[in-house]
Amino acid sequence: MQDLTGKTAVITGAASGIGFALAQVFAEQGMQLVLADIETDALEKRVTELRSQGAAVLGVVTDVGDDASVAALASAAAETYGNVHLLCNNAGVYTGGLLWEQTEADFEWVMRVNQWGIIHGIRHFVPAMIEHGQDCHIVNTASMAGLCTLPIAGIYHMTKHAALALSECLYHDLALSAPQIGVSCLCPELADTEIARARRNRPATLAEENQTAMHEFAHAAISDATSQSKPPRVLAERVLQGVLERQFYLLPPADDPWIKTAHKRLDDVHAARNPEFLAPEI
Repeated sequence: MQDLTGKTAVITGAASGIGFALAQVFAEQGMQLVLADIETDALEKRVTELRSQGAAVLGVVTDVGDDASVAALASAAAETYGNVHLLCNNAGVYTGGLLWEQTEADFEWVMRVNQWGIIHGIRHFVPAMIEHGQDCHIVNTASMAGLCTLPIAGIYHMTKHAALALSECLYHDLALSAPQIGVSCLCPELADTEIARARRNRPATLAEENQTAMHEFAHAAISDATSQSKPPRVLAERVLQGVLERQFYLLPPADDPWIKTAHKRLDDVHAARNPEFLAPEI
């Protein structure tokens, strides 16, 4: 997609962090926006902010882990703006701790958002994109956690590896059947987002049951790290460039510490060595 003016973008997790930065960047390109988020008040605030800057914006409260909610999002986007040209499956959550200490609810919650959120987005938006036949693009937010593995974050790593693999398979499927639709996978390094506070949106049916010492340590660590990291705008501009250039892998710069960690894992796989813990020097 080269000319974004007047096209429609749907962004999930759009009320904060990378999602809102994406909304700002694409609004500056003259796109019509459909912002989706589970937080009603925060979403309304962002919609009002962007409208005051002259953007055409629709806000839709959405639970990306719920199939019917994403179906309603797709319907609202089509009813308001017609064809959707850009889909950013961006919503994500985090929980940490030792794998055997984490509950079934921990697994279900993170998988529900980080994996099923993308699955629902693909199922409810891609068929319409194929049908209208115009140039389109899909951006799935994974993480550098999808290219390496570290301790006390196993569920998050698992879901982000799944997000990356799903995105690669989507790329291949569309290349075969609908090449006018591009695909990118954003694998961001640490950014100053609200993900460390993701538990604020955790549903009561999947409430935390076992806040162990290692669980609390993992959350404190991610909170400290993200608060000292890159602004989301950097990642949003990386996505914009990826959409314009039809680039799949949207990665940190080559000298970023997370790239070194990812390379170490790939080297271990290539050499069939046992995995070595190499934390990024952040």
